[in-house]
Amino acid sequence: MDATTIDPRRADVQDGRPPARSGLGANVLGAGFSLLATLIGLILLAWAILFVTKGRFLKPYFEQIASDQAKRSVKVAGDFQLYFDPITIKFRAEGLTIANPAWAERKNLFESKLIDTRIATAPLLFGRRRLNWLELAEGDLDFEWDQEGRRNTWTLGDPTRPGEAFEMPVIRRARVSGTRIRYRAPQMAFLADIKVETVRARDTQFENDIRFSGGGTSRGRPFTLSGSLMSPNETVAGGRNRLALHGAGAGNVLDVSGTLPGATEIEGADLKLRVRGPNMASLMQFLGATMPETRRYRMSANLTKQGESWRFTGLRGTFGDSDLAGAMTIAMPRNRLRIDADLRSRVLDILDAGPWIGYDPERLDRMGASGAIVHDGGRPRVLPDAPLDVAGLKRFDAHVDYRVTTVRMEKFPVSNIGLTLDLDRSLLKLSPLTFDVAGGHLASDILINARARPVHTEYDIRLSPTRMGLLLAKFGVEQSGTTGVVKARVQLRGDGDSVHESLANASGRMAFIMPAGTFWTRNVQLSELDIGTFVQKMFEKKLKNPVEVNCGLIAFTVRDGIAAADPILIDTRKNVIKGRGGFSFKTESLDLAIEADAKTFSLFSGQSPVGIGGYFAAPTIDPISGELVARAGVGLGLGVLVSPLAAIVAFVDPGDAESTRCGPVLSGARASAQREQSGDRVKKLGDGRSARPDAPKKERKKFLGIF
Repeated sequence: MDATTIDPRRADVQDGRPPARSGLGANVLGAGFSLLATLIGLILLAWAILFVTKGRFLKPYFEQIASDQAKRSVKVAGDFQLYFDPITIKFRAEGLTIANPAWAERKNLFESKLIDTRIATAPLLFGRRRLNWLELAEGDLDFEWDQEGRRNTWTLGDPTRPGEAFEMPVIRRARVSGTRIRYRAPQMAFLADIKVETVRARDTQFENDIRFSGGGTSRGRPFTLSGSLMSPNETVAGGRNRLALHGAGAGNVLDVSGTLPGATEIEGADLKLRVRGPNMASLMQFLGATMPETRRYRMSANLTKQGESWRFTGLRGTFGDSDLAGAMTIAMPRNRLRIDADLRSRVLDILDAGPWIGYDPERLDRMGASGAIVHDGGRPRVLPDAPLDVAGLKRFDAHVDYRVTTVRMEKFPVSNIGLTLDLDRSLLKLSPLTFDVAGGHLASDILINARARPVHTEYDIRLSPTRMGLLLAKFGVEQSGTTGVVKARVQLRGDGDSVHESLANASGRMAFIMPAGTFWTRNVQLSELDIGTFVQKMFEKKLKNPVEVNCGLIAFTVRDGIAAADPILIDTRKNVIKGRGGFSFKTESLDLAIEADAKTFSLFSGQSPVGIGGYFAAPTIDPISGELVARAGVGLGLGVLVSPLAAIVAFVDPGDAESTRCGPVLSGARASAQREQSGDRVKKLGDGRSARPDAPKKERKKFLGIF
């Protein structure tokens, strides 16, 4: 065979070279195209079969698969269709029912005469549910939580699985008729039953008007709800839906208006909220939260939804005679309600702050400041006894920052309140709670532990040096002649569900310290307890010179709600003032005896005790004590029997009181540490044990009507 007869296709083999790859690649590529064409063909065939048959033959498979996945019965009583039309998923079912778990009140979670939808295919591939169209006729939806608030009816699958938050699919356009939606949350004592209908709109700008109305109860209080959602023709092309909602309950009236991106698409909504009512606490109950009661309020805010959070921005309004502004966010992280707020008031009326600690807002609104006083068995009582809503605190968490510029009140100049509130599973912290008063600064930390019963409260209140001239100006103290200051520390802890109850069994210490300074009053004053001064001021209304204070301490040891002086000791240029007795948080009664020993000779000196009695809400002062009256009687008798000069002897004070060492006084030390300049212990001081039942019998006396 010559060269001309050699097969060119085998030449590369004969000369030892591998075959060309171009043919192999073409074969692989061709096979790939063939496979793809086959798949497309099969898809088109399946699409065609489904389109022609409307997928009716899938009905038993749908019921079986859906029931297995939901772990409950899913049935279609009538016609069933499931196919692509042309690329969106067409789903139609007549008489569709989805059963509820056995613990629910209603038999079915969902049932309807007809449900007809167009489901967007592309978003579904990425886990997003969007219905371009929904028609629902005579639907009945039952959303329930169990008694413990752990499981719900709409979380499908494992019946023991904890309930998840409901995620509404995005519905671009809808027509609904004869449909009811029921929501029940027994753990929140909440029930709502809403009817939804689509009404043909007369306004040609809108294709239809989805209207809803109904009501329910929240913690035993009925409410009503109504509104409409008007869907424009261009919704599918990216238009927006106009929402109007009106609700009323427990005297509260709520209106929401604005636009939604889709019929059920809240994300990015542009809404305006307006709400008003007699008490903001009753409004918060609808959310399952608790807050202090308020006087009548009116609020407005911009409302939108971002992720899982509802945001209230531009919040502005009033409660009582105070203003309120700021922002608030409500969310449900891990299926637990959480409220975050940043609020501020330019002016806070003191009456509006009263309900925060338990005063009745209706009494305050009707009676003013006197509404804080109630009478119990003929005794006036001022400490609030409204119980803390312990059950309410368990249902939510919160973080609130609140700032107040000015406080409107009659007696004390208070401003610049700053409050940080944290609530974490029934542990409530008001820390710090601060404000400026009379040029001084008060800082406090209050912890309320409601995780166990009884509720345990700890108070720690600190007052920086504050000018008494400003602090007590409304009580008759002259600012221009008063240089004295006062600083204080109160540390108490007690158990109980109200302020009164927690203080009624509290223990701890209270101390008010006065460094050197002057004190001057415009009206009758008893600080020196000098009878000559007292008589002079009763008629002349003023002193020629202010009282000069070297140091002073007014302190009490508190045991089981009884505060005993420990000590009351004020050293002035002229006198050493001492006090005994105390007061009771239980009965709010006062029983104090104050007396002054003169350092220098004085004809008219009140060596006898001045009594301070009555109650917190109605104190009494008795500067003419029984002992002093007896001395006056002796003086009168001597004057008649001997001579007028002898009558004065009964009022003469030899002036032998010794000055006090100010070190222990200014350190807030207890009575046992107080010393005279000579080093001797200061006598006749309340030592914090006056009210104790184990006091020596000869020293015991009836104290505060208890012992």
